[in-house]
Amino acid sequence: MTRKINWIAFVLGWSVALLIFFPILWMALTSNKTESEAYALRPGLLFHPTLESFRTVLSQSAYGHYAWNSVYVSVGATLLATTLSVPAAYAMAFHPGPRTSGILMWMMSTRMMPPVSTLIPTYLILAHLGLIDSRIALIGIYATMNLPITVWLVYSYFREIPHEILEAGRIEGLSPWGEIWHLLLPMSLPGLASSALLSLVLCWNEAFWSINLTSAKAGTLAVFIAGYSNPQGLFLAKLSAASILAIAPILVFGWAAQRQLVRGLTFGAVK
Repeated sequence: MTRKINWIAFVLGWSVALLIFFPILWMALTSNKTESEAYALRPGLLFHPTLESFRTVLSQSAYGHYAWNSVYVSVGATLLATTLSVPAAYAMAFHPGPRTSGILMWMMSTRMMPPVSTLIPTYLILAHLGLIDSRIALIGIYATMNLPITVWLVYSYFREIPHEILEAGRIEGLSPWGEIWHLLLPMSLPGLASSALLSLVLCWNEAFWSINLTSAKAGTLAVFIAGYSNPQGLFLAKLSAASILAIAPILVFGWAAQRQLVRGLTFGAVK
């Protein structure tokens, strides 16, 4: 009976994995087709592969510029969100008040708010400050967007650390910042790394704010992809090639960091 259950779980797991991976596979196949083959009424797996779409995309678009903007904004927003989340999580984990749980729930509830509901006031504020099409503006928005998640994760990691360790540090004369720097950060490094990785992925994949608030100067790879879907026409092969070029760096990074990410997300789950 146990063996049968294992086989069912195995088949179900691979089925779900293939279902999730299929759009990426189909996009990769389409990127290696010509536009006429991509628009065929009966698209199939048998075709003559070509790199024409990749050559066109790289020659006609400033891919390196958009990729650098994505790296700059994603890393900057992640560093800012992680830096702000550490003292906030420290205060709520080790000096909780009667409304700490309510504040945490309120912070997470802000993630349920549709971004379009704040687009107009955000645009007007940035326009007044002269920050439209600015990487600094995107860093601030992305950091604010991911701050509830990073605070919640870091708070969960800090909760797993015994209070006695901090009490011993206080006896040795450590200040609150000393406790954070010398005790909490080294002990919760896997958790902090996982929250930073998750924030990095979320920032990299964010498209709404980048498309609406930036253009050629500070546009990320989301703007790069959107350039191949316009009123003049939809170029499936080139759009797929641009999408592959946009997701390739984060896919490679996620694969390389998957062990650290899993370790951090399961930090404290098993005692």
